[in-house]
Amino acid sequence: MADISIGTPAQMRDPDYMPPLAKAVPLGIQHVLAMFVSNVTPAIIVCGAAGIGFGSDQGALGFPDMTYMIQMSMLFAGIATLFQTIGIGPVGARLPIVQGTSFAFVPIMIPAVAGLGTAGLAGLMTGVMLGGVFHFFLGFVVGRIRYALPPLVTGLIVLMIGLALVKVGIQYAAGGVPKMGTPAFGSLAMWTPALVVVLVTLAIKFFARGFLAVAAVLVGIIAGYVVAWTMGQVNFSSIARAGVFSVPVPFKWGFEFNLAIVLGMCFMAIVSAIETVGDCSGITKGGAGREATDKEISGATFADGAGTAVAGIFGGLPNTSFSQNVGLIAMTGLMSRHVVTIGAVFLIVCGFIPKIGAAINTVPINVLGGGVIVMFGMVCASGVNMLSEVKWNRRNMVIFATALSVSLGLQLEPSALQHVGQTAQILLTSGLLPAAAIAIVLNLVLPEDLAE
Repeated sequence: MADISIGTPAQMRDPDYMPPLAKAVPLGIQHVLAMFVSNVTPAIIVCGAAGIGFGSDQGALGFPDMTYMIQMSMLFAGIATLFQTIGIGPVGARLPIVQGTSFAFVPIMIPAVAGLGTAGLAGLMTGVMLGGVFHFFLGFVVGRIRYALPPLVTGLIVLMIGLALVKVGIQYAAGGVPKMGTPAFGSLAMWTPALVVVLVTLAIKFFARGFLAVAAVLVGIIAGYVVAWTMGQVNFSSIARAGVFSVPVPFKWGFEFNLAIVLGMCFMAIVSAIETVGDCSGITKGGAGREATDKEISGATFADGAGTAVAGIFGGLPNTSFSQNVGLIAMTGLMSRHVVTIGAVFLIVCGFIPKIGAAINTVPINVLGGGVIVMFGMVCASGVNMLSEVKWNRRNMVIFATALSVSLGLQLEPSALQHVGQTAQILLTSGLLPAAAIAIVLNLVLPEDLAE
């Protein structure tokens, strides 16, 4: 239920309305808390794949780089959100859209920086930057390509994103991925905090109401963190070593063009743009009871791309609109973009303080694993929910079955591509590109009368 003391019904539906500051500030921070865990998690996963130490000085690059990437996740989520809420010329929807680091790109980024990739973080960040530029230009055509991405295609892609990530969740909950695993991998000591996270998250999600239910994963991770601390799994030494203030460094890991990474980022930008269109429409429907305008949709897409391109220059990851915050707006009934702007400023301030990133870096990997098990499962569930809108006739079932079989098979047996070259391996082993290509082409080529 909306708090009617925040404003009149007409004010609540107005994106330009500014509530009293005493209420606007906590409402803005509420938006940050709802997206915080999801925002920093992709950076931690990519760091793990790249061999950067987790919670210590392990790994090829070590603790400072993990902290830096977490910082950039906060900083550029805030900056990209300002692009949306305040806007610059045609950039930005001028709606209460919260931007954050996108999970959708993670299955592409893992092979790019892990065993299949030679470009490492330099190639990844160059790909993020160029992919962001491509994403920006999608703002000119996004309305005209939506027809090629019906729920059959988008639902399959979202489902495959979740399926590509669930293995990472289990590995983290058990103690780490093979590159950074511990002798205790899979032990009860590793699983106990992870299971606490899952159980507390589910309990909060089902039995709590209001914002607490929205922040269920955050509450669950805090509970698991406390349990891990009592078991001696938390190391606070990294906080003392971290600086009090630092600024982003352009091209921190250099500049290296890798065609496979750039192509992967450009393709996923299309998926991200369609997701943003959906979130933009969800906000206007849930908060104002109307459809999003063409100007708002194109502006939101421009902001997506600009935020991602700028983040890539400074070592951040791709940004997209966050659906959980769309739900928060529907729950509160408050459409004020200025409230979200306050949350964005809070994120930016956090992004300049390395000690905050270092504190996040103290979260044990198994605790994070418990959280991402739930989050990645929800990604799969979102894909299934989108697929529920599909009319399951013979034609659509064959399209879905073919795309799913090929893409999931390549995920499960990546060695099937060992002779196709490194570029093709990076593009194909996540299964996302094959799934999307097969589904899009078959959906456009096969006539509807085959359904009978």
